[in-house]
Amino acid sequence: MTIGLTGGIGSGKSTVARLFEALGVPWIDADQVARDIVRPGEPALEEITERFGADILAADGTLNRRALRNVVFDDDQRRAELEAITHPRIRKRLKTFLETPKPSPYQLLVSPLLLETTQKALVQRILVVDTPEPLQIARTTQRDRVDDAHVRRILEAQMPRTQRLAAADDVIDNQGDPDALRAQVNDLHATYLTLCGATS
Repeated sequence: MTIGLTGGIGSGKSTVARLFEALGVPWIDADQVARDIVRPGEPALEEITERFGADILAADGTLNRRALRNVVFDDDQRRAELEAITHPRIRKRLKTFLETPKPSPYQLLVSPLLLETTQKALVQRILVVDTPEPLQIARTTQRDRVDDAHVRRILEAQMPRTQRLAAADDVIDNQGDPDALRAQVNDLHATYLTLCGATS
C-alpha cells in the first residue's frame, strides 16, 4: 500500500516522514526527485535551459531555482511549460521507486503537490499533515530566510487548507509538540499495518 503524505509549506511533512522511517517505513520525497531531475547533465535541465534561457543557470551550470521561480511564479503559461517538462519525469521516477518490492507492507509518497497533480493516482490513501497558517509562515520564514509576504504568496498558490483536509483519509495535527507528533505517527503506523493485514 502506498500512503500519500502531503501538506502545505512548513507543515512538517519531512519531519513526519522521518518518524515513519524510524518505524521501518520507506518513503520517497517528490521535492527531492524534482531537484534530482534538474541536476547538470539531466535532459530536463537541458530542455529547461532551451525553453527559458541561460539566465536560469548559476555560474557553475546548476539550476538557479530562485531565478526560474521568478520567471514562472506569476505566469501561469510559463509555469505550465515548466511543468510539462518536469512533471512526467518526476512521476516516472516516483513510479519506479513505488513499484520496487520492499520488506515493509506499506510505503510513503511525500509530496506537497500530491492533490494538485496526477501523483494522487499513485497512492491508495491520503495523509495530510495539518498546521495553522501562522505557524506555517513562522516556520518557513525561519527555515528559508524569506519574508512573510513571500510565504503568503506561496500559500495563496497552494491548495487551500480546507480543501486539502477535505481530501484526507487521515490527518496529523502538527502544532509543534514532538511527543504528540510521534504518538500520532505511532497510532497511524498501527492502523496502516492493520489495513495491510500485517501484525507487526
